[in-house]
Amino acid sequence: MSDVTALDPARIHPVFAGSNALSPFHDCYANQKTVLRIAAGRFFAHHNGEDVAAAYWALRRDAALYDVPERPVEISGSDAIAFLERVFARKIGSMAVGRGMYMLALAHDGGLFMDGILFRLAQDRFWFVHPDGDLDTWFLAHSNGYDVHFTDPQSRVLQLQGPKSLAIMNAASEGAITQSLRYFDACPAIIAGQQVYVSRTGWSGELGYEIYTNGSDTDCPRLWNRLISCGAPHNMVFASMQSINIRRIEAGILDSGSDFDTSMKPAEAGLSRFVDMQNLGFIGRDALMDDTSNLRLHGFICKGFVPVAGSEIYADGKAAGFVTTGTHSPHFKAGIGYIRFAHADDWVGRQLHAKAADGQMHVIDVVALPFYDREKRLPRFIPQAG
Repeated sequence: MSDVTALDPARIHPVFAGSNALSPFHDCYANQKTVLRIAAGRFFAHHNGEDVAAAYWALRRDAALYDVPERPVEISGSDAIAFLERVFARKIGSMAVGRGMYMLALAHDGGLFMDGILFRLAQDRFWFVHPDGDLDTWFLAHSNGYDVHFTDPQSRVLQLQGPKSLAIMNAASEGAITQSLRYFDACPAIIAGQQVYVSRTGWSGELGYEIYTNGSDTDCPRLWNRLISCGAPHNMVFASMQSINIRRIEAGILDSGSDFDTSMKPAEAGLSRFVDMQNLGFIGRDALMDDTSNLRLHGFICKGFVPVAGSEIYADGKAAGFVTTGTHSPHFKAGIGYIRFAHADDWVGRQLHAKAADGQMHVIDVVALPFYDREKRLPRFIPQAG
């Protein structure tokens, strides 16, 4: 992905010049330091000129608001469930309306094609929210013979994340959003006098909510101003994707297409728990029947250096894998990230070496994922006041 400086429409490629490209929230925060990147055909704030470490601590201690490029696609029709159980590796027939589930789509050889969150809005109506990838083509290629319809609800997504996010959402919704909305629950809500869709999900590993607009029916600046106003007493900040990216790495959340791709099986990425072999017809199931793959994606900590994506990892002087993503963690005061090893082994606990662009070798410690909060208590439980 290439960076694009904000506030210069002439630099927006015509392919992305439609209504989906530039966020309707863009003018609410953009400035001369804003740098945009693109995913799912949508621009998002890669950096907004803020102090990334300060935004990270706001996310950890208070709350942060993010304008993200996730794109919901609506799937409806009498065969919606049968179709979705074909393209995703989990059964969904018993999924309740108002619930969400993390989903994996696999290639026919069992490789990881895409992930995302599936929400059930009605008995025969679903939204699949994905970050990037050729989802539309994949759906069309496998929909023959199913009474199923795909539409774009033109919904843009905000993420409000952090331990004070419930208090902000409660105020913004005039008391409608409470702690009764459980992890991975979703529901319509009125914010700033207009209906949006709210889920208790996010990409941060913290307590958080995602707010989905209702296409052109949503006055996005009015929605934004309401959230900013309600967030001010709780020290909420607007932040670019950099700070949430640090936190998602600490939380062991993977990014489709960079941390994993079709060359990896679910077991190799630590995602086997999201594959239901009782779902008898999903794409890729046959390839997993006799699969003996083992975990080959792990975390690393590197003091004094931040290995970046593509950095080679060496064990006993031999190339053993590469970094899929790397960043500086204010929590660990060190470089952290993920390593994709060439083969599974007892890597955790070992000291290896990362090769920098200048050829210098840096010592890294291989660690298990996630880096902390292994029981995922932070997003699951509401912090007690005081």
